[in-house]
Amino acid sequence: MTASLDLTADPVELTAALVDIPSVSGGEKAIADAVEQALRAQAPHLEVVRNGDAVLARTNLGRASRVVLAGHLDTVPINDNLPLTRTGSGADEILHGCGTVDMKSGDAVMLHLAATLAEPRHDLTFVFYDCEEIEAERNGLNRIERELPDWLAGDLAVVCEPSNAAIEAGCQGTMRVEVRTTGTRAHTARAWMGENAIHAAQPVLQRLGEYTPRNPVIDGLQYREGLQAVRISGGVAGNVVPDECVVAVNHRFAPDKSLDDAEAHLREVFDGFEVTVTDGAPGALPGLTAPAAAELVEASASEPVAKLGWTDVARFAARGLPAVNFGPGSPTLAHTKQEHVATAEIRHCADVLTRFLR
Repeated sequence: MTASLDLTADPVELTAALVDIPSVSGGEKAIADAVEQALRAQAPHLEVVRNGDAVLARTNLGRASRVVLAGHLDTVPINDNLPLTRTGSGADEILHGCGTVDMKSGDAVMLHLAATLAEPRHDLTFVFYDCEEIEAERNGLNRIERELPDWLAGDLAVVCEPSNAAIEAGCQGTMRVEVRTTGTRAHTARAWMGENAIHAAQPVLQRLGEYTPRNPVIDGLQYREGLQAVRISGGVAGNVVPDECVVAVNHRFAPDKSLDDAEAHLREVFDGFEVTVTDGAPGALPGLTAPAAAELVEASASEPVAKLGWTDVARFAARGLPAVNFGPGSPTLAHTKQEHVATAEIRHCADVLTRFLR
């Protein structure tokens, strides 16, 4: 039986209802069914389509601009943190449970707006998608971009990921590389006959330890780059001099760098070593000078900050849309057993977006 959602209810109660529908990545059918049913029944002013376990809805009012609001329906695996529980009361009430922060409170705000803003001053597109919390190739936005690309077109994208109810503009890029050293195997009893690849990695670690990251200011927002070893592997057996060592390194870079820039920088840092790129995703510039983005900043009555992690705003930026993160909850609580969100932040985000869009 499909769960019933009241989209016109307090977004806090809508959050609670969504959290109590388990939707671990790959198992979003039940929540997608509930979202689709509720939108079709309670938002007749919207065009609604289903794409796999993603649900999309939009107005077609002929407005001069369009805002895309996006949120994923899936969560990381449940960790003894369902069903939802509550602590506190009134303005101090807190919702605890898997997905409260990442990101069903953001989804609840979006659903509430979808049902209650029948005549927004911007045309609106709502994208509720699947499989964000697992490998990137399964992300539902990829499928939507292939099959329904016009649904991702607009003048501004707002991804309602947790941002402490503040506007986090753009996002940093990320690149992972492997820095490899080689040697010659030998019995450790005759170590002088070999060459230890793990020992040869010492200069790699020294360069990382001495590295000074950039902290560039872009559109008035300060980004903080980073370069960190995240794994070291090597060794054959307890009595063998190793002939290979691999240091895995993650570089977080400001959005004024391209992927090519980031790769060139890493090859310069590790000059003299074999460097293999294993993964990379570009960042997104803040885009706060776009008219719709400036209106959102004004409606928030607060100063935007730089997004230091990577989010799906980068996917929208790659399509030419300025994109920001704006949602309730602290990103530091995402994926933790202690995940929780203040109800005041949920209502604040709903109020800000309502002022911006009405």
